[in-house]
Amino acid sequence: MVRTLLVIGTGLIGTSVALAARRAGVAVFLADRDAATARAAEALGAGRAEPPGRPVDLALVAVPPGQVGTVLGDAQARRTARSYTDVAGVKGEPERDVLRLAPDPASYVGGHPIAGRERSGPLAARADLFDGRTWVLTPHERSGVAAIERATALAEICGATPVRMDSPTHDAVIALTSHVPHLMASLTAARLRPGPSATETLAGQGVRDVTRIAAGDPALWTDIVRSNAAAIAAVLREVRDDLASLVAAADILAQPDPAGHAEAQRVITDLLQRGVAGAARTRPTSATPAG
Repeated sequence: MVRTLLVIGTGLIGTSVALAARRAGVAVFLADRDAATARAAEALGAGRAEPPGRPVDLALVAVPPGQVGTVLGDAQARRTARSYTDVAGVKGEPERDVLRLAPDPASYVGGHPIAGRERSGPLAARADLFDGRTWVLTPHERSGVAAIERATALAEICGATPVRMDSPTHDAVIALTSHVPHLMASLTAARLRPGPSATETLAGQGVRDVTRIAAGDPALWTDIVRSNAAAIAAVLREVRDDLASLVAAADILAQPDPAGHAEAQRVITDLLQRGVAGAARTRPTSATPAG
């Protein structure tokens, strides 16, 4: 049961969690290293920008992956909550930092709601951001039952479906489904910057769909890439190989001599067909409940 919640970090995700929890009647306290940001979240009705008078049921650490261990360790040293979780988009590094730095690792379980927006900050927050979304929980070998139960309850309070997996699996999959797609969107968007004057005129819905997430906070995404670099590099190497084949095929087709055109077109068709098959895997399915 989560009746009281402390949100540490009142950006998009932290404030959205706070709004969702307030919607469910939870008493929410807000903290941020920038007091003005916490007050902005308070003005939205996300909770009270003040320290709780006693330990809350659950503290949510909503900071970039590289800061989770330090922030959570400090919160535990001050005994701000009975249990702790986070929302970082990488789970391995925060888990290792908590096990190394935190006074009470048993009271922590990692979490990652699979939801977001291309905008950042508390003013972009929405109470319904997590409705119907998957919320991954990554218990480690020392996570206590109470911490797991409270983190699960928070996901459900926010309208999400909790799903459990280990941190390495999460980081490998999320590199494929989130981190590399963000980088690919940025690669495409970066090509538009020096584009000719007609670029804006001919920019249709397709390019807007592909580049929408490229508007995310560069500082946050740099930290995410740093924190999950090995898994991201593994996927990027596969992308590099496909891209090299695609460039070679395009170069052949650009030549007037038809020799090799049929094989080049086969390479392109194969890539497009694999893309269709991969896109089919992104269609919404029922998430597996936490077990």
